[in-house]
Amino acid sequence: MEAPWVWLVACVLAVSLTSTVTEDVCRAPNGKDGAPGKPGRPGRPGLKGERGEPGSPGIRTGIRGLKGDQGEPGPPGRPGNMGFPGPSGPLGARGVPGLKGIKGNPGNIRDQPRPAFSAIRRNPPTGGNTVIFDTVITNQEGPYQNHSGRFLCAVPGYYYFTFQVVSKWDICLFIMSSSRGQTRRIVGFCDNNSKGLFQVVSGGTALQLQRGDQVWIEKDPVKGRIYQGPEVDSIFSGFLIFPST
Repeated sequence: MEAPWVWLVACVLAVSLTSTVTEDVCRAPNGKDGAPGKPGRPGRPGLKGERGEPGSPGIRTGIRGLKGDQGEPGPPGRPGNMGFPGPSGPLGARGVPGLKGIKGNPGNIRDQPRPAFSAIRRNPPTGGNTVIFDTVITNQEGPYQNHSGRFLCAVPGYYYFTFQVVSKWDICLFIMSSSRGQTRRIVGFCDNNSKGLFQVVSGGTALQLQRGDQVWIEKDPVKGRIYQGPEVDSIFSGFLIFPST
C-alpha cells in the first residue's frame, strides 16, 4: 500500500526540480513570427446602418442662372370673412351743379285726383252713435260711403271736412278719424238749446290723411238728438285741398 504514494511524491519532486534547473541554467531563444496566411474569403454583408445627420450645404461654384418665366396663375382662393365696417369718412367737396334740365310739359288738372263729397240726412238708419248722412249730393271719385257715414281716403293728402247739423235739443257732435286701426277724436262741438227752436251746430277741420284712413261724424250718446223732417237738412261735406307729394 505504501509503494504507490511514494512513487507519486517522487514524481512531483522530480518535475519541480527539472523546472527550476531549466529556468535558471538553460533558456531557448524566442521563435520568429510566422509568414502571414492567405487572405480569407469575404464576409457576409452587414446590416444597414442608421441614417446619419444631414451634411452642411455645399458651396455654390456655378454661375447664377436667369430668372425663369412667370408661371400660370393658380385657382382663386376661398373668399375671406367680411371685416367690420370702417368709420365714416369726411364729407367730400360739393360737386359742380349739373346742366339745367328741359322744361317739362304743363300738367293737366283734369288728370289730377279731385275727391269731394256732400251728403244730407233724409232717411238714415237708426242705432249707433255714428251720424249717417244717407242721401248723396256729390261724391266725386266715390270716397264717401253713405251706408256707413264714413269717408274713405284713397288719395293721400290734405282734406277739409265740415258739417252743419240741425237740432231742437242739446247736442254734442265730434269729428272722428281712424288711421291704421287707431281711432281718435279730432274736434268736438256742442250747443245748448232750452227753447226748442231750430239751431245749427257746425264745425270743420283740415286733416292730413293717408290711404285707407277714415273720417266720420259721431254724436254724444246722451246729447245726440238730431232733427229729422222736411223743413231743414243736416249736411256733411269734405274735399281734397292738395295731394301729398
